[in-house]
Amino acid sequence: MSQTTNTILMIRPVHFRMNEQTAVNNYFQEDLDLKNAEINAKAQEEFDAFVDKLRAVGVSVIVENDIKALNAPDSIFPNNWVSFHENGDVALYPMFAENRRVERREDILLRLEEAGFKIENIIDYTEAENEGVFLEGTGSLLLDRINKKAYCALSARADEDLFIEFCEDFDYAPMLFTAFQTVEGKRLPIYHTNVMMCLAEKFAVICLDSIDDKKERKSIVKSLKEDGKSIIAITEAQMHHFAGNMLQVQGHLNQRYLVMSKAAHDSLTVAQINDIEKHCPILSSSLETIETCGGGSARCMMAEVFLPKA
Repeated sequence: MSQTTNTILMIRPVHFRMNEQTAVNNYFQEDLDLKNAEINAKAQEEFDAFVDKLRAVGVSVIVENDIKALNAPDSIFPNNWVSFHENGDVALYPMFAENRRVERREDILLRLEEAGFKIENIIDYTEAENEGVFLEGTGSLLLDRINKKAYCALSARADEDLFIEFCEDFDYAPMLFTAFQTVEGKRLPIYHTNVMMCLAEKFAVICLDSIDDKKERKSIVKSLKEDGKSIIAITEAQMHHFAGNMLQVQGHLNQRYLVMSKAAHDSLTVAQINDIEKHCPILSSSLETIETCGGGSARCMMAEVFLPKA
């Protein structure tokens, strides 16, 4: 069992823009005064440069192109609709925004099989959409695959009952809490757990300030420490620069890297960078357009492939 993988699935966008259906509760999104075609072209440039950087250190990146006819503005964030597991299981997730549901593509799963990966079972939670219940993949769930714990900040996109069902199906201990951000003077739930927290093998980057309930905060800290993880705390301001939206991956010779955007990297203090680099080097790439319009960053763009080889 491993916490990190050297294989990542990424979707190259063709219709990237600000998604009006997700903007209702993703307060990280902002409107850019650009035409959609310009926004998509900039997003493609950022995407290609990011893929090049990952491949340069030995990460195996499987790039699939989005399909224009689907008109899916957020297809660049595949980790919300699918997760891949070491036993050959694949989970498909219910999505909050109707125009994101078209992102779930069987042809992508078939292509992974053609590339030599083994899919044993598909666990499909998508019927929950009919009930207005959502759980958006590893955006909502942070999986500690070694210690079999799943961390989840409840929100409109992370339903408690469905989260518990996932934990029972995949044999994870549920670690539930609520995380907030200040929007126009009000404390509102953060839409995805993975913007305020990152779980690496030996450390966690987390915005503890966003967990308002002291008991919940204490419980999450205790759980991480029990598992021997160093805790690197970030501020709410740093979280808004996507400093929580990071992913540890493997490159050449099993070297680990912590992947993040340039904005996230620039927001970190020297002490925080040193704390991270005690464990592994940082790999960062500029994702300014994607972050501004999409309200997601580096971690959201990478669906980790843990499937066994056939």
